[in-house]
Amino acid sequence: MQRCCQIGPFPFRLTVPEMLPLPENLALFEANVLPEAYHYELSFSSALLLPRTRPLVRRPDLTVFQTDTGEGRLLGISGVPVPYAYYQELDAAHARVTLAPGWREQLGSDTIFASLLALERRMIVLDQLVLHCAYVKYRGEAILFSAPSETGKTTQANLWERYRGAETVNGDRALLGKRAGGWIAQGWPVCGSSGVCHNETTPIRAIVMLSQAKENSARRLTPLEAMRLVFGQLTVNRWNPAFTSRATDLALELCSTVPVYYLGCTISEEAVSCLERALF
Repeated sequence: MQRCCQIGPFPFRLTVPEMLPLPENLALFEANVLPEAYHYELSFSSALLLPRTRPLVRRPDLTVFQTDTGEGRLLGISGVPVPYAYYQELDAAHARVTLAPGWREQLGSDTIFASLLALERRMIVLDQLVLHCAYVKYRGEAILFSAPSETGKTTQANLWERYRGAETVNGDRALLGKRAGGWIAQGWPVCGSSGVCHNETTPIRAIVMLSQAKENSARRLTPLEAMRLVFGQLTVNRWNPAFTSRATDLALELCSTVPVYYLGCTISEEAVSCLERALF
C-alpha cells in the first residue's frame, strides 16, 4: 500500500503493509507527492537485524548506530524489553523500517508511528524546528505555549479557548519554519494526550514559556534568556554534532526574531488577561 504525505516543506512516500494500522492524524497530511520525494519502506519481520557497530547512543527507548549508508535506530519503550522497530537509512532519499509483528496494533499510535520516520532528521535539513508546545491560533496568529511536561500548556490553551475564542491547532507539537516576512507555525502529526491535531499554517505572534505561580506576571525575555528556555523544548538529536549546530543557529535566529515571553500563571481568566496585555 502506498501513501503520500507532506509535513511542512517535506514531501514523502510510504510503502506500508496492508495490515498495518495507520494513525488517524496522518490522513490530515496526505498530499500529491512527486516521485522523487523521500521514500520510507515499512515491512514486518520476526528478526530485527542490527549493524555490528558500536552504538552512538544507548538509552532504554532508543539505540542509535552510524552505518555506511546513514543512521540506524533501534526503537523501543522504556521498561519494555522488546523493541518495536529498526529504522535504517539506505541513501539520501530512502529509509527502510523493519517492524516487530507483536507490535502491530500499537503502531497505530501517532507517537510510535512518527518515531519510525525520524522526521526531525529530515526537517533540520530544511531549516525546520519541532517545538514541544500547545499551538493556539488567535486573531489569525499563533501563540505557542511551551514548557516541560505537566506545567500547564494544555490548561493555558484551554483558558484562551474559553475566554478569548482561540483555537488549539495542536496540543503537543508545532513545526516552526521561516517564510518571507517571519516565522510560521505548522501542523505536526503527533499531538500527545491532548487529542487535538490540525494541519494549519499560521504566522507566529509569540512563544510563551510557562511556569506555575501564585500570581500572574508576564515579561518579554531577551534573546539569550529565550534561547536558554526554548532550546530545551526543541527536538534535537544531541548525538549528532551537525544537527545540534544547525538547531542552535536556527534557535538563535528564532529567539532574535520572534517575541518570547515568560508567563508565571494561575488557572484563571486573569492569566489570559495578563498575557494578552503583554502581547497586544
